[in-house]
Amino acid sequence: MSEDVESKNWTYGDYLQLPALLKLQGEERGISNDEMHFIIVHQTFELWFKQIIAELTEVRDILNKDNVSELDIPLSVDHLGRTTEIFRLMANQWSVLETLTPQGFLAFRDGLGTASGFESYQMREFEILLGLKNEDRLGGMDPIEGFRKAAKNDPGAAIILTRLEELMGQKTLVESLMSWIERTPIMGSIFASENDEDNVEDYVNAHLESHKRHGESLYGSSNSNSKMTERINMGHQGAIDFLKPNGEISRSRAGLLFIESYRELPLLTWPRKLIDAIVELEESIVKWRHSHARMVERIMGRRIGTGGSSGVDYLDATSKYRIFKDLWGVRTILIKPQNRPKLKNGEFYGFNSKSLI
Repeated sequence: MSEDVESKNWTYGDYLQLPALLKLQGEERGISNDEMHFIIVHQTFELWFKQIIAELTEVRDILNKDNVSELDIPLSVDHLGRTTEIFRLMANQWSVLETLTPQGFLAFRDGLGTASGFESYQMREFEILLGLKNEDRLGGMDPIEGFRKAAKNDPGAAIILTRLEELMGQKTLVESLMSWIERTPIMGSIFASENDEDNVEDYVNAHLESHKRHGESLYGSSNSNSKMTERINMGHQGAIDFLKPNGEISRSRAGLLFIESYRELPLLTWPRKLIDAIVELEESIVKWRHSHARMVERIMGRRIGTGGSSGVDYLDATSKYRIFKDLWGVRTILIKPQNRPKLKNGEFYGFNSKSLI
């Protein structure tokens, strides 16, 4: 910030650019209080989207480094925590919009034309930044196809399209996160060091053996209950498939498992806080999407959306989206602490007691 800007005697209105901001609600068109309410809520969402993108970009850039400073992990957790609170706040904003009656909405709905949340390029931006894949979207839709069509006749849309396409060519938050987790020291073995692959394989195999015994101890290994036996076997096969996709050990998933299994180790304190913060963030996004669907159902029922979507059915489907799948999936294969493989090189993680197994 320049000296002239720092020394300027700002007023509250100047600093927040209120004169410009408060002219953006369309009152010159003679809109009703209901429509102004609708506009302000959605404008507020877009302002929060801008902040969300800034927070998530910072976290992505931190984790995308070849060597991530331990001091940057608490900073990342703070950024994620703020983003989670923003989504919680936005989920509550839907309740404000629910004060709009169905008749009140219908009074100005036609004036929206085909304008739709589909066209929120900032929403597309933070979804791409997080790492939501097209194949995981409803119908495998391309989130920027509409912007490609609009860009043919609209210079502004062309600028937006370029921005989204550039982002799609960058590393996502989930990719950066899993690359960082992949480098987790496992049983004291450093990533890419000599014998690391063997050490990681020993750990994974030891966990899988304990996982199998864990299931049998909980439900029994007798064949007297064929359905239960089948479920135990399917659960164990699921653990194998998770840790050894296509028959090859996934070091990132092994690292994730190690962090979750030995989360009390001092050196793993901030890594597991970061993982918890990511899970909490995605949970808040799911709840925000669910609240959106319930608001729409309450105000407009099951009618077609303004953008031509199936309306509530489409919104309900988006609440099933998961981006950080491994962070959720690893919970399925955890076992109780006393059954986990005995910790090796505990002193590496700042743990001095010999009582941990």
